[in-house]
Parts: sequence; structure tokens; C-alpha cells
Amino acid sequence: ICVAGGIGAALRLILDGLIKARIGSSYPVGTTVINVTGSFLLGFLTGLATSQAMPQQWELVTGTGLLGGYTTFSTASFETVRLIEDRRYVAAACNGLGMLIVCTAAAALGFATVQVLTR
Repeated sequence: ICVAGGIGAALRLILDGLIKARIGSSYPVGTTVINVTGSFLLGFLTGLATSQAMPQQWELVTGTGLLGGYTTFSTASFETVRLIEDRRYVAAACNGLGMLIVCTAAAALGFATVQVLTR
């Protein structure tokens, strides 16, 4: 689980850097992409686990380890506070509340995808 968490954190660092280099936005697009894709994948894994299509030890390694290291609530929170400090209130609301809503929807979509695929 620890090794998978380290791999997930390294993937997050690489992907965030690539997105920042390509987009160059002052809005934290990289963190948003990372958290949304991670939420979808965690929903997908949860769907696999509930349908018993994945062994529990792999669920722990990939869900808790890899995706736990890949996604980041603390960075999203820090970036929201930074947007507030910069008086970018709409961007802060979109980042804080928007990410919560979109990530929850992405997790539900990942879970539903497994339900459709395993029928």
C-alpha cells in the first residue's frame, strides 16, 4: 500500500507538471483533473469490489494506496484558500464546491460504469 501510494503521488506530480506546462493557467486545472480522474477510478474500483470482481488486497493497494497517493484533498483546499486570498471568489467557489460536486459525480459514474459492464 505504501509503495502504491508513493507511485500515485509521483504520478500526481508528473501529471500536474505536464498540465501546468501546457495550460499555464492561474486556476488549479491540474489538481482538478487529478481529483476528478482519481474519483472516477475510485468509484470504478468500488464497483469492482462490490461485485466481487477484484480481490480485497488489490482493492486496498489500488484504492487506498495508488489512488490515495494520486488524489489530493489538501492541495485542493490550499489552492481554494489561495484563490480567496487573491480575491478570486468565483474561482475559489468553483474550485472548492465545484470540485466536490464534480468529483462525487465522477465517482458515481465510475461505480455505475461497473454496474453496466457486469450485467
